Amino acid sequence: MAAYTLPDLAYDYGALEPAITGEILELHHSKHHATYVKGANDTIDAIAELREKETIPPAALVGLEKTLAFNLSGHILHEIFWTNLTPGGGGEPDGELAAAIDDEFGSFAAFAKQLQTATVSVQGSGWGVLGWEPVGQRLVVQQVYDHHGNVGIGSTPLLVFDAWEHAYYLQYKNVRPDYGTKLWDIVNWATVAERFSAARKG
Repeated sequence: MAAYTLPDLAYDYGALEPAITGEILELHHSKHHATYVKGANDTIDAIAELREKETIPPAALVGLEKTLAFNLSGHILHEIFWTNLTPGGGGEPDGELAAAIDDEFGSFAAFAKQLQTATVSVQGSGWGVLGWEPVGQRLVVQQVYDHHGNVGIGSTPLLVFDAWEHAYYLQYKNVRPDYGTKLWDIVNWATVAERFSAARKG
């Protein structure tokens, strides 16, 4: 099976300024995201080595499974995050996504307030996420702790806002709400709508 790889960005490191500086974006993508990719690949290799043993030590497997969840989820969320952003983005969605947001949250403003609050108030490190929950067939806003905690099983992330300090601290210091506000200026609603359409089809 193919190893996980660090995706190329669809824009230059400086293209999201002033919302995200080129220095932060380069560090975030080429260092932090790359670390999760390497972590996922290394952990899969370590689990494969365990399978070669006559008996798999339960404690070793439990630790590796948790490490895999952390790194693999970090890789996947960052892949989505990069496509959720675009130079000259922002505004509001239209079409079926806009209608679904109105149906679930009452208005775009109410949705934006909830996702903004979820993003900037996550304890420690984590994410604010707009997801599609297939059982209830509805949009949900979630707080994700680290990369993989507090997530509804089966829900598909559509729009993700990274609230880890490495995503903003060099630029916004400890004022996470200012960073969260600026993210709305670079949202790529076209890719969010594509993910919404695909998630609803299952």
